[in-house]
Amino acid sequence: MSNKTYSSALEQFATWGVDVESALSILTKTPVSLHCWQGDDVGGFEEGAGGTSGGILATGTYPGKARNFAELTADLEQVARLVPGAMRLNLHALYATDNADGAGRDALTPAHFKSWIDWAKAQGWGMDFNPSCFAHPLAADGFTLSNRDEKIRKFWIDHCIASRRIGAAIGRELGSPAVTNIWIPDGYKDTPADRMAPRRRLLESLETVLSAEADRTWNIDAVESKLFGIGVESYTVGSHEFYMGFAVKHGTALCLDAGHFHPTESVADKISSMLLFVPQLLLHVSRGVRWDSDHVVTLDDPTRAILEEVAISGALDRIHIGTDYFDASINRIAAWTIGTRNTKKALLQGLLRPTKKLVEAEESGDMASRLALFEDSRSLPWGAVWDEFCRRNTIPVDGEWMPEVKAYEKAVLSRRQA
Repeated sequence: MSNKTYSSALEQFATWGVDVESALSILTKTPVSLHCWQGDDVGGFEEGAGGTSGGILATGTYPGKARNFAELTADLEQVARLVPGAMRLNLHALYATDNADGAGRDALTPAHFKSWIDWAKAQGWGMDFNPSCFAHPLAADGFTLSNRDEKIRKFWIDHCIASRRIGAAIGRELGSPAVTNIWIPDGYKDTPADRMAPRRRLLESLETVLSAEADRTWNIDAVESKLFGIGVESYTVGSHEFYMGFAVKHGTALCLDAGHFHPTESVADKISSMLLFVPQLLLHVSRGVRWDSDHVVTLDDPTRAILEEVAISGALDRIHIGTDYFDASINRIAAWTIGTRNTKKALLQGLLRPTKKLVEAEESGDMASRLALFEDSRSLPWGAVWDEFCRRNTIPVDGEWMPEVKAYEKAVLSRRQA
């Protein structure tokens, strides 16, 4: 895409009252937190405890998945060569790299993640963190923080406390606060007899977790709901309503995962409401297909609507954006790249929306003009602006990055043995 094409796009957007350079400046400074678990199908680095469970399932056997820290970070670096703009890393606790002492998840410390911290510092990335309340012998019955067994419950409480302290240490080391997001798989496959008791236990556990000391300057607590998962189709302890109330009461960030709601629900519509009541939002950009299958993010209408709301919210300083999906049936570098580029494209489209004109029409009561503006603005040449963004970041434009994935697959991924 030539500079002449971009200049033409600038002029077209200007007639709609859109400052393209301002949009690009915001896009440049807004990071997306790249989820580490796409690279190895949520395997992790623990001896005998990794893998998926708790309603999580990575399907497919495409060759070349990362098997260790060196391979996973090499793959992440390759993705960074294909995605423009600021990046962060979203890390799960089961990816501890420096655990020669075999510490349990309840005893993890920042030292167990030194390699990750050093790597992120070298890349100039911030990092976010997640306790891993799944794929573990003490999660075998499907219950963690709401488990009726006090000893098991304490293990997971201690793990979440440790994770918050790790998050704070990461934030301090990298000079950028880490979002430490708590998600649990707890629930029942069939109709429960008692819905209240597990939720009461979860509330008590979370309050205990938050009461432990962790530097809030560098750690941002978040909680994440889910509608259901495989094996917990009938009842999820940590529902949206539970965590919405918890976040409002305790002042934590609330995570809205695009795949964790009913397909007919609009996650985009929740954003403006929640921003009025919670201090911060965490968005997990994903794509559920019939169930929370965490498909690769496409530039579909729900994704565009979510990131458009983010763009026009006036609260970007209170919103954290991360990707969350895993597809083991295709090249994993391509999956990462497609989903992350689409997340940034959707945000760009929101930033380029002629919001001022739309609001003026709405406030004047001219709803026909509002609808016409919505529809006509879809034809504006946002693709030329995206290509300019890629060019400024020395990143391949659309249609030119896939050969680099193929070359990396031939030179690197194809040499890995399962």
